[in-house]
Amino acid sequence: MQTLLEVKNLSVHYRCTDASQQHAVENVSFDIGRGEVLGLMGESGCGKTSIALALLGLLSKERAHVSGSIRFLGKELLAMDPSALRAIRGAGISMVFQEPEIALNPVMRVRDQVAEVIHAHRDLSWGQCRRDAELAMARVGLPSTQRIFSAYPHLLSGGQRQRVVLAQALACEPALVIADEPTASLDARSQDELLTLLRELQRELGISILLISHSAEVQARLADHLMVMAAGRIVEQGPFEALYRNPSYECTREMLRTSAPADIAEELDFEMVT
Repeated sequence: MQTLLEVKNLSVHYRCTDASQQHAVENVSFDIGRGEVLGLMGESGCGKTSIALALLGLLSKERAHVSGSIRFLGKELLAMDPSALRAIRGAGISMVFQEPEIALNPVMRVRDQVAEVIHAHRDLSWGQCRRDAELAMARVGLPSTQRIFSAYPHLLSGGQRQRVVLAQALACEPALVIADEPTASLDARSQDELLTLLRELQRELGISILLISHSAEVQARLADHLMVMAAGRIVEQGPFEALYRNPSYECTREMLRTSAPADIAEELDFEMVT
């Protein structure tokens, strides 16, 4: 499998107001191959989102110190200037945020928000960008109606808003999508539908996904390989089934036992603790 992203010794230290530093991520290393879904699992506050923001270059130098190496298609992202990073962000690497209510502009129609992403990366007329936005929205299962295209975010359901965010992420056909707790704000039915859609699109488009979630159910549905994070470090990694059957760390055992549904436990012949 061709390597798409190489992360070596990545550390993220946040600067505090009293001149001290909060160590959010410490010497994390991993690779993502083309077409691979890599799961990143850990409790809230362990550093998962800090990794995602560092990969996208979204941590300001005034707020955080990022060190190590992030190579995307052989190019070092941490050495790039802001304009070069903007060219990659959205077109090469994109992100699906966990809260579409925050990610979307409340006073802008959703079709235009998807069109803006396309307009930022392609030399197309605004009219063509809007037409391509409609295709991107249809690809993620949104009805191709003017009611949807012209709606403001608050007029859509939670599941529909998350599909708009997904359409934004896929609009420019990136090689890597970072999905940060993509089902966290959804009800059970919408979560199931989104996970099915993500798997179908991943296979259809051949994209790679960094799947950030504390849920064993979400990871079991999508991840080819799983990393477990605690206190800013990767404590173990491997195929989901191997970690599920024989975790080395107590934090892994607790997360898998408490968040995996019974059907997964039964399939893997693993007695869950209730």
